[in-house]
Amino acid sequence: MLLLDLETIPPEARVEAFQHAMNDTSVPNDVVHESPEAGVRARFEAWRVGALDLFDTRSTGFEVRRTDRHVRWHRERPVVSISLQTQGVHRAENGGERYLLGPDDISVFHELAPRRYGWSGEGASRAVTIDTEHLGVPVDTVVRASIRLRASPLHDVVLGHLRALWQDPARLESDPGAAAVGNATTELLRALLTSAAHGEDDKRSRSAMDDSLVPRIAAYVRRHLTDPDLSPDRIAKEHAVSRRYMYAALSSAGISLEQWVIGERLEAACRLLASPRHAGLPVSAVAARCGFASPSHFTRRFRAAYGVTPREWRRHRCQEAAGLGAGVREGAPSSGPAADRRSTPTPSP
Repeated sequence: MLLLDLETIPPEARVEAFQHAMNDTSVPNDVVHESPEAGVRARFEAWRVGALDLFDTRSTGFEVRRTDRHVRWHRERPVVSISLQTQGVHRAENGGERYLLGPDDISVFHELAPRRYGWSGEGASRAVTIDTEHLGVPVDTVVRASIRLRASPLHDVVLGHLRALWQDPARLESDPGAAAVGNATTELLRALLTSAAHGEDDKRSRSAMDDSLVPRIAAYVRRHLTDPDLSPDRIAKEHAVSRRYMYAALSSAGISLEQWVIGERLEAACRLLASPRHAGLPVSAVAARCGFASPSHFTRRFRAAYGVTPREWRRHRCQEAAGLGAGVREGAPSSGPAADRRSTPTPSP
């Protein structure tokens, strides 16, 4: 959903509109623009994925300053924001420390703590906000963690997960699994903050790591989905647990690892088969790209899940896209790969 596009607003009213939008989607702040006389440009978009709010911000240079005075004006249900820097070098001050943020960093701010944040020139960020009550992490823990996130072994796991969230937020927003995605993201972030704030050996960190094991495994699998050598032993080793312990954790969440991996690969294949950009890609290449060991194995799994072969499904989708009104055979997914898939319950990412 588009929240603001300053190109539609007269230049003389843009600073005020920016300030209003920033404070309306967050909390009261002082906003200082880098070069207001040269013109302020900004575009804000938002999506809702389960209990998460996602905000995409693109603008000319500015800095948001939140003081103790602003903190006292916080809303009834304050939030924690977690953002990625997608354009420009970002400056931050939090917990008494100043630092720079680039494309491989995660920035975290608690609404109930003073801070500064912004960038020079053209910049952009993608932020996820979570209700502090839902996150369940104290203010001092969030602030302490925010300046030492890379001390946690979960940093790169969460970074990859956040990037995946932003691949298609509009699709996630309407997906039946949106609530599960939101809950899994919250668990991963809780584990990251606890681990970064207290260290790996602290019992609170160990508990958070245990609680986030299933979401971490799912995130790891999705990042390596196209690797045909992805195996249970490798997944367990990457997460420093035994294969038996991993299977027990997944089973308690109602997940069959092998069936879930196959289901995820089939969905990825459906997206490739339906993509006009990949219309010339042979079915064998689709199978390889999605991690299937052989085209025959891929075809057998596809038919078992959807009732048609990959070629038949691609042909039906092409006909639908061309407006020919050709229906699909009973059992084939007509509105998307997840529509009629017969598989085990899908885990959180």
